[in-house]
Amino acid sequence: MLLALMQANARVLDVDANCAALDAAARAAAAAGAAVLVTPELFAVGYAPVRVRAELDPTGLPAIREALAGIARRYGIGLVYSLPSVTERGSWHITSTLVDATGGELLTYAKVHLFGDDERAAFSPAEAGPAVVDFNGFRTSMVICYDVEFPETVRAAALGGAELLLVPTALAHGFETVPQVLLRARALESQLTIAYANHSGTEDGCEFLGGSVIAGPDGSLLATAGPGAELLFAEVDPDAARHARDVVPYLRERRPELYRFWGI
Repeated sequence: MLLALMQANARVLDVDANCAALDAAARAAAAAGAAVLVTPELFAVGYAPVRVRAELDPTGLPAIREALAGIARRYGIGLVYSLPSVTERGSWHITSTLVDATGGELLTYAKVHLFGDDERAAFSPAEAGPAVVDFNGFRTSMVICYDVEFPETVRAAALGGAELLLVPTALAHGFETVPQVLLRARALESQLTIAYANHSGTEDGCEFLGGSVIAGPDGSLLATAGPGAELLFAEVDPDAARHARDVVPYLRERRPELYRFWGI
């Protein structure tokens, strides 16, 4: 399966411009034969947590979701997008959604680990673990940005059967070791492919790293982006995770009872 990652600079709270950019990326990715396009964290509204919370009218979110599902339908490509959501009790979460090539929703996830004062001021942390669905022959899961930096989150997806982990992110400049070292370690230790799509440029005073990556279940770097806007591609093998888990059976040879005795 061909994966595509969109790395781009969003315009804060300019939903029309951001959706147009996403539309163009989906069109190009579909033309290249990609089965799914992964887009950055909160790309449709721009990454500016405090402004988004203060200025975004949540009653408009269903229309944005339908517009994004329409992009997937129009080009016949799976799509991962990230938006705020508001619970019935009024809590704001950062979410990601996977839709298939018909625009049908397959999977949703709400961010568990919030990063920095702005995120914690604007959003509430979720508690549900990452779910797993079948997508184009891959057992597929999602987490968001900071979540992937915790081994427990990725391991939970892997223990649920995930072979592919899709990760919208908003990683600032100065954290180069996250995509280049940590992401590859996460992919290796839980033996799954990780696709990590970041912003580029500056949004609301935050300078983004770019550097999106696709890492294989053996820790190999399948694709990596530079600092600027880019559409990143990599072929992923449906047997790669199973092969890695047979060669070195990390998941089968865990000793969770012992770890609990250790207090972890």
